[in-house]
Amino acid sequence: MSNRLIAKRYAKALVEIGDMHGDLVVLQHELGEVVELVRGNADLLRLVANPLVLPAQKAYVFDAVLRQAGISMTLGNFFKVVTEGGRLNLIYDIEQAFNALVDEKAGVVEATAVSAAPLSAAQAAMIQSALGKKIGKSIRLIQEVDPGLLGGLKVQVGSTVYDASLQGQLHQLKTQLLSA
Repeated sequence: MSNRLIAKRYAKALVEIGDMHGDLVVLQHELGEVVELVRGNADLLRLVANPLVLPAQKAYVFDAVLRQAGISMTLGNFFKVVTEGGRLNLIYDIEQAFNALVDEKAGVVEATAVSAAPLSAAQAAMIQSALGKKIGKSIRLIQEVDPGLLGGLKVQVGSTVYDASLQGQLHQLKTQLLSA
C-alpha cells in the first residue's frame, strides 16, 4: 500500500474525529503547528525520519514534545496512534491529505494563477470571484509569477487549465496558421 493512501486513511480518521468533537478547524490549525515545529527543528526531523528508533520510543518523545507545545489531547492521541504504528514519517503526507479533505468538506478548491507580473489584490479577487461562479465553489488562489509568459494569465483548477496568456494565444495562432 502506498504511503499516500496510508496517509489519506489517517487523515480521514482525523477528519472524522474532528467532526465528532466539532473542532475540525482547531485540529487543522494545530496540525499545521506540529508540522512547522517538526520542519523547524533538526532533532525532530531526525526523530521522524529515523527508522532505527523504535515506534514506542518515538511515541514517548513526540508525546512529550506535543504536550510541551500545548497541543490538544485529541491531536496528541492521534499522533500516539500514528507514531506507535510506525507512520510518523508520513506526517507531511497526512497534513496534505487532511487539508485536502477539510477543503473538500468546506467546498473550497485550490486554483493556481500564473502571471507575468504579480497580480494586484483587486485582480486576484476578481479572478477568485469569476472562478468561484464558474465552478460553483469557493476558491483559494495561489499566485505565481512566470516572466516567460510575456503577458496575460494561466489559471489551473485541478486538472483544468485556463490559458489566457500571450504565449498561449501565440501558440493557438501558430497552430491555426499551420493547419490552414
